[in-house]
Amino acid sequence: MFQFWVSLYRKYAADSERGFERMENPGYRSGSFDSLHQPSDDDDDEMVDIAGATLDFSTTDDDPPLSSGGYEERSSSRAAGMNGNGPSKLVDPLEDPLPGVGTYEDFNTIDWVREKSKDRDRHREITNKSKLSTVALLHSISDAFSGWLLMLLVGLMSGALAGGIDIAAHWLTDMKEGVCLIGFWFNHEHCCWTSNETTFKERDQCPQWQSWAELITGTSEGPFAYIMNYMMYIFWALLFAFLAVSLVRAFAPYACGSGIPEIKTILSGFIIRGYLGKWTLIIKTITLVLAVSSGLSLGKEGPLVHVACCCANILCHLFTKYRKNEAKRREVLSAAAAVGVSVAFGAPIGGVLFSLEEVSYYFPLKTLWRSFFAALVAAFTLRSINPFGNSRLVLFYVEFHAPWHMLELAPFILLGIFGGLWGALFIRANIAWCRRRKTTRLGHYPVIEVLVVTALTAVVAYPNSYTRMSGAELISELFNDCSLLDSSQLCGYKQPTNTSETGVGNSLADRPAGEGLYTALWQLALALVFKIMVTVITFGMKVPSGLFIPSMAVGAIAGRLLGVGMEQLAYYHHDWFLFKGWCSPGADCITPGLYAMVGAAACLGGVTRMTVSLVVIMFELTGGLEYIVPLMAATMTSKWVADAFGREGIYEAHIRLNGYPFLEPKEEFEHSSLTVDVMRPRRSDPALAVLTQEGMTVEEVEALVESTRYSGFPVVVSQESQRLVGFVFRRDLLISIDNARKRQEGVVGASQVVFTEHAPAHAADAPPPLRLRGIMDLSPFTVTDHTPMDITVDIFRKLGLRQCLVTHNGRLLGIITKKDILKHMAQIANRDPDSILFN
Repeated sequence: MFQFWVSLYRKYAADSERGFERMENPGYRSGSFDSLHQPSDDDDDEMVDIAGATLDFSTTDDDPPLSSGGYEERSSSRAAGMNGNGPSKLVDPLEDPLPGVGTYEDFNTIDWVREKSKDRDRHREITNKSKLSTVALLHSISDAFSGWLLMLLVGLMSGALAGGIDIAAHWLTDMKEGVCLIGFWFNHEHCCWTSNETTFKERDQCPQWQSWAELITGTSEGPFAYIMNYMMYIFWALLFAFLAVSLVRAFAPYACGSGIPEIKTILSGFIIRGYLGKWTLIIKTITLVLAVSSGLSLGKEGPLVHVACCCANILCHLFTKYRKNEAKRREVLSAAAAVGVSVAFGAPIGGVLFSLEEVSYYFPLKTLWRSFFAALVAAFTLRSINPFGNSRLVLFYVEFHAPWHMLELAPFILLGIFGGLWGALFIRANIAWCRRRKTTRLGHYPVIEVLVVTALTAVVAYPNSYTRMSGAELISELFNDCSLLDSSQLCGYKQPTNTSETGVGNSLADRPAGEGLYTALWQLALALVFKIMVTVITFGMKVPSGLFIPSMAVGAIAGRLLGVGMEQLAYYHHDWFLFKGWCSPGADCITPGLYAMVGAAACLGGVTRMTVSLVVIMFELTGGLEYIVPLMAATMTSKWVADAFGREGIYEAHIRLNGYPFLEPKEEFEHSSLTVDVMRPRRSDPALAVLTQEGMTVEEVEALVESTRYSGFPVVVSQESQRLVGFVFRRDLLISIDNARKRQEGVVGASQVVFTEHAPAHAADAPPPLRLRGIMDLSPFTVTDHTPMDITVDIFRKLGLRQCLVTHNGRLLGIITKKDILKHMAQIANRDPDSILFN
């Protein structure tokens, strides 16, 4: 079997020329190259909803397609005299590379094999030249070093942006409650740093910081002051949300949402021009701060992956080998995804594993090393900025020192079950709400939707201190291990009556709950219900929105409630057989903060189906090796429980909702169909549109192109034999014909188009033929009509194919594209096959 795959790969990789794809793509219009770039008047009505953003295909983006820079003009001198000043010569694209040939249109899939072959040819040429001169040797060294330099720049830029986002979000979040008198640019914590009037009980109270009620009415007590602070909180929340949705809608529709579903699709080879452009980066950075500060139930961790990938894509244009090769660029984007998680959680190793496990489609060993280096640089940059002032990379870093007992695995597994149930429930509810948004009038009013949800969130969240604070602050509060100096309500235990119950060091032994703790538990229970409901309708709105923090908050609340319950059970019933022998009176047996951390990992795992990377991220957050087993148990349990209701994580579900052409590697193909059942044309369809290797004129070729909307055509020996010769891209065909009319004398509609190695003889008075063998893929990938579809799907996944031809005894029968496979899989799963929007 191994030899079979190797032979298939060698067969397809033997020729590094052109690929082929057949699909209905409205981006291809008429029979000239200019029509590929000049939109018609009808294009203004062609709108598509991508990731919740209504986009116009006719608009130009800030990341232009690869054009003349994609191929080096190795023999530009050969073109001299082609404009009529010299003798006539047949233009052969194989000898004279044409600008634009081999590049891709928007909403197309790249040819992985061709891109890798092109990079190998480039590297081989540089290596051979390096042996000839010192200058070429230096160029070879710089080419090899350019990848590491690019990783350094990506890490520095992403770390700096993440630090700025953290500082700005913290400042604007505090601005909803008050302002610093010694400098409005200080947040609450920084404002009170220099104050000598703070205490451990009221460490956040200082005269330098005043609430809006104090500033406006002069008093901070009483119902009027409460109402004034309430109104100002709602006002600032609505203002931040309105600015965020307005900026996204006006300047960068791609800046909304999490970005991870689209990043996964792009890394699989799909092209969405402008999604990683400079305007998207600028607007996403600004609106992410505003959206987080508005108090909506969302996080900034997911969008930071999008921000890091934008940085990488922009910096790729500084280096030739990444600017001109889509496959090499995707290696950089895979590393950038690791950088995004590294700066989001302060977890460089977890970021690398996240990129490998969750988002990357092609992840060679070289990318692993460079991802680790880039994540390290980004984490170091963020640590140098120190955005939270605690020498940590995240706000909710925590350290636990109390050991856990084997019997506690039971409540940890229970938290895993809760996380799996919550993940499955959330995915179904959120997808149903997003589908309703796309199919009803609700999706036509994104600004109103965001304002209504923000107002509802602010009105309900303000009275409860645990919903009023930001998601990161809430998680930090829940992860906290109570000490003697804590004034939090979650540490509102009854004071010990003797010194034997004070525990060891700064930690406290298990104690009975006091009134403050009971109040906090009621507030947390209400916060849990609120977070579960509001997160469903928040994720997917037209603002930058991450899912990591809300999911972790839900799990942390549930874990803290269970942890406190276990702690009280152990305190009052320490003589039970469950606790006898390891939980004696006066000992610190149960750590509620640990339960919160395990619950957070369980819920995040249930939503995203992350496993290894999630455990490593949580381990890097806590710095404790001894808690890996509880995290692993809860994470795997949540995945198993959630998979029982559906194998799709939230990102795969949104990819399917948006109709992206993404072949999920985790999805099994268990149907017993054959390629002949899936290929096109079907029995009732017209015959397959093909080109013959000779005998067709330019006029006939242009008529065929204009009468169809396919993006490529098979080349056969003749219409009668249907023996396969190769493939030709529609785009490459139009560019070559248009270029030949300009550079070759005598090319008219009656000129013959030939794909043979030697041009046929023609009469003296006949126009010269047009040789296009150089743009044809001579080694197209084929399967027989009786090949099982499960093998065909594996071929598409492992080789990154866009299409393959179906033959019978060497005769061409039809074609299978990635879109055909996705539609067939949708039909098997009783889903609408027309939900696959792109090819």
